[in-house]
Amino acid sequence: MSYLRLTLIAMLLPCLTACNRKPAEQTEEMEMLEQAMSETYVDTMQLHRREFNKQIVCNGRLRAKAKSELYFKGQGIVADIFVREGQHIAKGALIATLDRQDRERELEKAEHELQRAKVELTDKLIGLGYDEMNAVPADVMQRAEVMSGYYGAKYQLQSARRALEECSLYAPFSGRIADVEAKRFGRNDKVCTLIDDSSFDVEFRILEAELGGVAVGQKVKVTPFVRDSLEYEGLIAEINPLVDEKGLVKVQARLKGTGTALMDGMNVRVVVEEKLQHLFVVPKDAVVERDGYHVVFLYNDGKAVWTYVDVIHSNISSCAITGCQRKETTIQEGDIIITSGNLNLADGTEVRIEN
Repeated sequence: MSYLRLTLIAMLLPCLTACNRKPAEQTEEMEMLEQAMSETYVDTMQLHRREFNKQIVCNGRLRAKAKSELYFKGQGIVADIFVREGQHIAKGALIATLDRQDRERELEKAEHELQRAKVELTDKLIGLGYDEMNAVPADVMQRAEVMSGYYGAKYQLQSARRALEECSLYAPFSGRIADVEAKRFGRNDKVCTLIDDSSFDVEFRILEAELGGVAVGQKVKVTPFVRDSLEYEGLIAEINPLVDEKGLVKVQARLKGTGTALMDGMNVRVVVEEKLQHLFVVPKDAVVERDGYHVVFLYNDGKAVWTYVDVIHSNISSCAITGCQRKETTIQEGDIIITSGNLNLADGTEVRIEN
């Protein structure tokens, strides 16, 4: 009940309860009260052409800027793990190590083998008549290194050094640790997942029929389902040029200014906006459905006038409307549209504007 009606009733009640009123006066006052309570009050707006935000609403999933499952390159026993799930680490930070004993022995063996091959190489060169190493022609040196085993020994030493280095796993980029699977003293497989959550992309799919309203560089709004009070903006970065078997097209947008509330894989609502100009826009509550048609009520000389319209676009809060083509009705600039209480109105209902 409106403030105006409450005020009117409050003014009339003392009159009705007064014991010194004549019956005729009480009857008149009662009729005034019933009339005040039966009047229909509505809100209105004046119709003007303006900008309309056409929206495509769909579900999407967040993808972190970078995500990698980390493994040791070689096999072995896990010696130490230096990270925990949820921890943020910098690029190059040590994550885990393997037991180094076997690889250290292989390195020592390769060093000894290289020394033995070096002696063999020197003997061969002396046998060929060369006393100084720097005086040996390149082609002769290459053959001598192969024949003496020196070339193979150098390769084995490089491999042993690399295998020892691979006992330590370092972060390839800055990010957050997730899914730690490695266990100390266990055989290594996957160690963990590293996620760079400094920025996010959102991946979503649209209908093939909606493709004409989507373009690279277009603005999107993203809201997490778990925290619908948050809203993030982004721009469409990629549109996959392929329609899948369900008639959907994959689209990827890049978010701006993301915060700690977002996580990789989070489900979100995505709204793609396209600005259309010079349309008649009304609140969704102003449009009702009657007999299979969309209807608005115009305010004309104290009455609600039933008017058929076509809804050409709609978004979460508004509709863009025109006159109804099938009913041959029109709407004009400056028409007064009733925006509240429409479900209880009929053609010709007497109404009063709320304010």
